[in-house]
Amino acid sequence: MAQLAKTAGSQVSGRLIQKLDMPHYVTYLGKGKLDELVHKRQSADWDLIIFDDELSPRQQTALEHVLKIKIIDRVALILDIFARHAHTREGKLQVELAQHQYLMPRLSGQWSHLERLGGGIGTRGPGESQLETDKRLIRNKISKLKKELREVRKHRMLYRDKRRRSGIPIVALVGYTNTGKSTLLNALSQAGVLAENKLFATLDPTTKRLTLPDLSTILLSDTVGFIRKLPTTLVEAFSATLEELTEATVLLHVVDMTSHNAAEQNAVVEGILGDLKLENKPRLTVLNKIDMLLGENESWDEAQALEFLSDMAGENDDTVLISAEKKWGLKKLTQKISEQVAQALKSDAEQPVLPP
Repeated sequence: MAQLAKTAGSQVSGRLIQKLDMPHYVTYLGKGKLDELVHKRQSADWDLIIFDDELSPRQQTALEHVLKIKIIDRVALILDIFARHAHTREGKLQVELAQHQYLMPRLSGQWSHLERLGGGIGTRGPGESQLETDKRLIRNKISKLKKELREVRKHRMLYRDKRRRSGIPIVALVGYTNTGKSTLLNALSQAGVLAENKLFATLDPTTKRLTLPDLSTILLSDTVGFIRKLPTTLVEAFSATLEELTEATVLLHVVDMTSHNAAEQNAVVEGILGDLKLENKPRLTVLNKIDMLLGENESWDEAQALEFLSDMAGENDDTVLISAEKKWGLKKLTQKISEQVAQALKSDAEQPVLPP
């Protein structure tokens, strides 16, 4: 949560945690914790409080009334980050659609909500309240965005069909956000994609052609990073982008070896792949950032590092150790990709063709 806040440009000054069987239906926090937060608020110079869950409109209103401060939830924060990092037309449309779908149930007749999203003033019918006007404008905007996205997705489908007809295998990078997928794409293909130590530094998918050691050609595709509790509105808005994974011959699951939450992050990725019915897709697990496990004062070369860490990490046929930053282990990785792609294509060719 702190990483998300920093990525959005906030300076984190503190946190508060409460264990409850379920959140309070009005104030989210229990009375004692809410009183504690009110007390902290009186002696602190904050201008924002972020909750690591999706708040109901009622909860958000109640909290803002008690705390006298701007309140946002996890969904609003992630939407803000996505809005900053979307650059393609499709990406911008997807984020704007998710923003309006999030906003719709939270309208309270305050015109500032629409101003924040750049909405214009429409014609109000006779006897129509401000809230009804707001909702009508949002519904119209959502319909317009969905129509525009359908047109963009038609072009994506045509491009996808063209790739399919070309017969070039697709290898897709997947993983939790900030595990180094974009850095790996750059290291393998000189793609020049923005790679920063921030969550969702790159959002729009990128595909590059890559020649493997056996001289075969693949398309290497980077996808949006996953994250726990990914808002439903974003999953729906980015469904077309995530569907790109279904076209992949092999998935490269990039894991940050330095993360203390690696196991939880892996579970999130596995869960989303399961939701997309991709759990049985041929896959390589790529354990990244191994250079950071060796300590700042260690003068290891690539061969020494890989030999030492492969024993420690238990490397196997479906796992490869790399440092995308230092370009360690890429030779073995491309060899493994060649093997996995060849095996997957062979399996596909052996599948019986069912009569129409």
